[in-house]
Amino acid sequence: MKVALSSTGKNLDSNLSEVFARCPYFIFAEIEEGEIKNFEAIENEFANQMGGAGISVSQFLAERRIEAVICKNIGPRAFDVLSQFGIKIYQGEGTVKEALEKFIEQKLEKFEK
Repeated sequence: MKVALSSTGKNLDSNLSEVFARCPYFIFAEIEEGEIKNFEAIENEFANQMGGAGISVSQFLAERRIEAVICKNIGPRAFDVLSQFGIKIYQGEGTVKEALEKFIEQKLEKFEK
C-alpha cells in the first residue's frame, strides 16, 4: 500500500506537519506485510501556490497512486478531492515513523466530514 504523509522534513524522524497542502515535504511510504518497505521524501512544490493548493496536492497524490494520506489537519477542498479519488484520510500526530506504525497497527482514526 502506498501512503503519503505531510511532513516537516525529509526523513521518518521528522514531525508530521501542522498543515496538509502547504506542508514542506511529503513522505511517500510503501507498506507491505505490516512493514515499511521503503520511503521517499518529496519537496511540496505546491506549498507556496497562491490558491488552490489543496486541490493541486490532492491531484498530485492521486497521480502517484497514493491509497491513503496521514496528516494532522486537512482543509475541506483537499478532503473532498482526495475522497473523490478514493484516497483514505487518517489523522496522525508525532513523527512520520510513529504515525506509520500506528497506521500499520490500525490505530489511526479516519477523518470524517
